[in-house]
Amino acid sequence: MKKFASLIMLIALCMAASQDAAAQEDYRFDAGGGFGMTGYLGDANSSNLWSHPGFDATLLFRYLRSPRIAFKTGFYVGTLKGNTADMADVLPEAAQFRFSTTFYELSEMFEFNFFNYGIGERYRRLRRWSPYITGGLGATVWTTDGYTGGAFTIPFGAGVKYKLSQRLNLGMEFLMKKTFSDRLDGPMLSDPHAIKSGFAKNTDWYSTLSLTLSYEFSKRCATCNYKE
Repeated sequence: MKKFASLIMLIALCMAASQDAAAQEDYRFDAGGGFGMTGYLGDANSSNLWSHPGFDATLLFRYLRSPRIAFKTGFYVGTLKGNTADMADVLPEAAQFRFSTTFYELSEMFEFNFFNYGIGERYRRLRRWSPYITGGLGATVWTTDGYTGGAFTIPFGAGVKYKLSQRLNLGMEFLMKKTFSDRLDGPMLSDPHAIKSGFAKNTDWYSTLSLTLSYEFSKRCATCNYKE
């Protein structure tokens, strides 16, 4: 009986050790995609971001610098819509416009997790979920009713991540994106009130609210607490 109990204990210890080893796996990269909805603020909609929601699809690639910090490359494609008939504001000569835009965006962003995000060692205080904030720079190209334009953007926002497993991540992210252009809604709405555009006024904004799924890969080398 003593030999049998010792054998059971040895097997249990081996299983626990193997689980700890699996939990301590750490990866350098994260890639995936998702989908969601878009909103627009501009000359055809000055108040309600979701008055004419569109859709977006995204591809993402992250470099996981640490449990708190990541750098993300994102590619978005989506649609934006608007109609001045829904506005309380009246345009000169009671003009009315509607538009439909398809956009393509590439961005580089910095992410900061509020908690040490991950599954693993207790001494690192890793958590399976974490809210985060993010910001960066991007460029957007779009077509609006036959017109093609492009501009730099400043995307920023917040999100939350949850680990479905050691390498699989579920995320929800909301981003506002300021464009350095007043023609995201087309040339007819570039300056309806004859107000000169500036950094803080009379330029178009859009948003993305995305649900994402991503997978981590490229195991990080770990020797005597050294991390690549």
